Amino acid sequence: MSETSDTRTPAQIEADIERRRERLAETLDEIGVRVHPKTIVGDAKAKAVASVDHTLGRVYVGANRVISRFTGKLVSEDGAPRLERIVPVAVVVVGLVGLVALGGSRKRKV
Repeated sequence: MSETSDTRTPAQIEADIERRRERLAETLDEIGVRVHPKTIVGDAKAKAVASVDHTLGRVYVGANRVISRFTGKLVSEDGAPRLERIVPVAVVVVGLVGLVALGGSRKRKV
């Protein structure tokens, strides 16, 4: 059975009040830390970093999957390169690099 206010001594009541003051002080300190601008900014940064890390992870997995599929088409099952597929891709890449290089040099001359 719990003690009622009638049976408690003044010392017990004072001890109870002191315990409640300590808990209240701890709660107020915790609230002060939570609402401090540095804490809020730090939490926001942590959430942003976690979001970016998650997004970059998904992008990496997707890009890795695409690259694996692409390289799988350029190599035969036994691991030998398929020149009939590699040569056209190389020609296109070299052509694109050449166009980019020419476009960049024309802009500089003007």
